[in-house]
Amino acid sequence: MSNIGRFQVMAVLQAARAFVLGLSLEEAKSWGLNRAIFYAAAKKGYFRRPKPPSREVHLEELIKKPLERKRDFFYLGDEGAFFVETEHGIRFKIGKKIQRPEDFDNQIASRFWPIFNEIWDEALKIVSEHSKEVLLSQRQFYKKVYEPLRDILKER
Repeated sequence: MSNIGRFQVMAVLQAARAFVLGLSLEEAKSWGLNRAIFYAAAKKGYFRRPKPPSREVHLEELIKKPLERKRDFFYLGDEGAFFVETEHGIRFKIGKKIQRPEDFDNQIASRFWPIFNEIWDEALKIVSEHSKEVLLSQRQFYKKVYEPLRDILKER
């Protein structure tokens, strides 16, 4: 394993979150990489445009319908990202750049080689231990799942 950082931890945890909430494995990988790129870019101040709108609905509605498509925008809980529909399913994008599952494998999973499957299983376990309320909330997921674990998982 080499060069594991917060970026890789975010990508894996976000992918696990998306998978637990109902995306296919390939779609979840695209989501995980997309969100890791988004947060890294936001942290560095790269987004000058207003951020995409959050999904303003009550928790009960989010629980009934955790995934929602609106034109070219996809919501996972109250967090959204631009997407395209491909013959292989949904792929998320930032600008014109699509985050493909193979990009996740090359940029994220390969960093954990040869124990990525163990890391993935641990991420699924961690995410599954949290309530739907936490998983459906962008803010709560960041504060209660990612933030407390980002450095611990990086060190493991």
